[in-house]
Amino acid sequence: MDIPRKIGILVFTGVPAIIGGGIIYHFFGSYIPVTVYEILLIMVALGIVRN
Repeated sequence: MDIPRKIGILVFTGVPAIIGGGIIYHFFGSYIPVTVYEILLIMVALGIVRN
C-alpha cells in the first residue's frame, strides 16, 4: 500500500472520530465511552494501514 493511500485511510477515519465521538457522548453523557470509542477506532485504522 502506498503512502497517499495510507494517509487517505487515516483521514477517512477522522470523520467517524469526530461525528461518532459526538454521538457516543450524546448517548452516554461522559467522556470515558468516547475515549474507548476513539481508542478502538485508532486501533482499527492502524491495523488497516499496517497491512
